[in-house]
Amino acid sequence: MEGLSLFLTVFLALVIPIVMARLRVTTVPTAVAEIIVGILMGKSCLNLITQTSQLTFLSNLGVIVLMFLSGMEIDFDLLSPKKHTRARKSESGKQVKPMVVAAFAFGGVAVASVLLALGMKALGLFNDVALASIIFMTVALGVVIATLKEKEILGRPIGQTILLTAVMGEVIPLLLLTIYSTVNGGDARKLWLIILLFVAAIILLRRFKRPYLWFAKVTKATTQLDVRLAFFLIFALVTVAEQVGAENILGAFLAGVVMKLLEPTQATKDKLTSIGYGFFIPIFFIRTGVNLNLKLLFANPQALMLLPVLVICFFLAKLPVTLTYMRAFNKRNAFAGGFLTATTITIVLPTLQVARKLNAITATQSSAFILAAVIVCIACPIVFNSTFALTPEDKIKEKVVIFGLNAVTMTVYQDLHDSWYSVQVLTCRKEKYDTYKSKVKNLKLLPDRKLDTLEAAGAFDTDIFVATFTDDQANLEVGRAAKQAGVKRVIVSQGKVVADTVDQLREEGIELFAFNNLHGAMLRALIESPAVYRIITDTNNALYDVVVRNSAYTGRQLMDWDFVDQITVSRIRRGDKWISPHGSTVIEPGDELIYSGPWREADRIHQLLSRE
Repeated sequence: MEGLSLFLTVFLALVIPIVMARLRVTTVPTAVAEIIVGILMGKSCLNLITQTSQLTFLSNLGVIVLMFLSGMEIDFDLLSPKKHTRARKSESGKQVKPMVVAAFAFGGVAVASVLLALGMKALGLFNDVALASIIFMTVALGVVIATLKEKEILGRPIGQTILLTAVMGEVIPLLLLTIYSTVNGGDARKLWLIILLFVAAIILLRRFKRPYLWFAKVTKATTQLDVRLAFFLIFALVTVAEQVGAENILGAFLAGVVMKLLEPTQATKDKLTSIGYGFFIPIFFIRTGVNLNLKLLFANPQALMLLPVLVICFFLAKLPVTLTYMRAFNKRNAFAGGFLTATTITIVLPTLQVARKLNAITATQSSAFILAAVIVCIACPIVFNSTFALTPEDKIKEKVVIFGLNAVTMTVYQDLHDSWYSVQVLTCRKEKYDTYKSKVKNLKLLPDRKLDTLEAAGAFDTDIFVATFTDDQANLEVGRAAKQAGVKRVIVSQGKVVADTVDQLREEGIELFAFNNLHGAMLRALIESPAVYRIITDTNNALYDVVVRNSAYTGRQLMDWDFVDQITVSRIRRGDKWISPHGSTVIEPGDELIYSGPWREADRIHQLLSRE
């Protein structure tokens, strides 16, 4: 019977996503579908899958891997002060600081969760206020990230705000759960030992930072050192966590954080995700459904009454998010964003698992919490997808600020504006402003070119800053100031190129644009390679450079892409090497493609391939 249960579980893990794809079920997370199928196959219905030692081991490993991958999902760039000290305009035109809005939103969630837990205790429905509070404030980070990526708003102010709220909704409850389990487990004196777990994580990060770069170079199909390192980190920190009296899921989560800080390649991330979500994690979710006993739940009137109350509480706990978002974003999208943060499953399940081990909750109450979380997880993405409306600002690829107005920047402005870039042009020359103000919609006249003036005008609140002023030295000063202010890409123009300046700018991460070099390169191309010149200057076709991040198009041959006949791939850069493309070339994550094609199709394909 043990072998049959394991076989059925693995078989269902294979079949469930296939059936969902066949029936085009996209609004329900796969994890929720796996829990529902587990309910049907377990003790609640057919009782075809039973609890076995093999499934228990694999399921426990699954939750550990799940928490590890959750730690790897945290984008630390979003948490950097430079990213959030400057306000960004939302789709409603308001100035938004995503970190500030998210902090206020989650603070409201924490207060609401405690009040709801106290209310449940007063009504005699559930007496453990601390446990209920932790569960109500959790957010399913993985589901939120997947939904935001699908909408392509992860980099927009509202997307960043929702993501930061979800990060807090995963990290803070996990830390509170560790304190809860330590205190309720009778080991309150060991609470200070948890610091040792964080110290161990820091030591492992420092020790493996440099070796990891070497691992990435020497890893082979038969060694997979990067994957071996990941599992070493998991078991090392899980072991330390158990020794100091903390929960093993905290150790696994910290292992994921350490792995993220090691800056693994996209290929490594894909391998770890494949191992986790391809095998271990589905077993955990299916077994969770199998262990639910809905017969007992429905036979117990008090526990059954708990179910609708829990569903309502999950939604009410996230009401402060909606109210906070409405002050920064339009009401429709604020409602959708608040509803999405009510999604909760990944932390709820480990939390209930810990509570069951501590005998802090009955099996029937645990089933009610899980079923309520499943209902919420089904409803939230559906409501979000049907309510959230993309605004023109949401569709903008990147914000560009151009300092300096001339014939070249005018042409660039028109081309970028037509391609859904948000472009602002700055000038401090009154005659230029008067000449072009009727042609450039977002043109601003500055009194001078001082750094304080540019900062006050929001010049450095952008993704790309371009300095094309007539004074080379001024461009350098402004470009360096933009880089120090945290602008992702800085481009400066230079009339006279000096080799030492080029090397220095490259070290500082600043890109150089030289008019004289460009004109000479174009003339040389016209003489030596007229076909290349025609590609660059062709107004009907475009030459594009894209880094492939969309996993739907990696691990496949070029000839298998459904749009490959619409473009011409010229070169592929993989690491530090350029390779010649063939129809049989297998594209790997992070490959950089140079291709050309009709500009509308080429632009669409660029967005498709670069989407994570």
